[in-house]
Amino acid sequence: MSDTNEVMVRRAESFPLEKVGAGAGTCRSVMISSEQAPHFALRRFVMEPGGGMPLHTNTVEHEQYILKGSAEVVIGETVYQISEGDVVYIPAGVPHSYKADAEKGFEFLCMVPNKQDVIEIVEPGC
Repeated sequence: MSDTNEVMVRRAESFPLEKVGAGAGTCRSVMISSEQAPHFALRRFVMEPGGGMPLHTNTVEHEQYILKGSAEVVIGETVYQISEGDVVYIPAGVPHSYKADAEKGFEFLCMVPNKQDVIEIVEPGC
């Protein structure tokens, strides 16, 4: 983990999108990693219409800001309809899943602490 004080300014589109293996029609770009910032990483997730992520847990918390589209998001036992402009907090260890809108897709920023993150799939499929 870096303890750098270097400023970085780049266009979000300049970061390559990589397919998320557990997801359906889901890609991720890491825009700020532990190499650039000592405390948090910033990632952008893009889900195609109807895409998503299966029910899973993470050992780190998630702070999210929805950029585009909408999705049905399960967090714990509750189903939420989330859309552009919403802010979401998911505590560490809480099961969650995403199902992007069938027409619009879904895109969000996700910030996580720079700690080891163990992901466990609770329920396969999206």
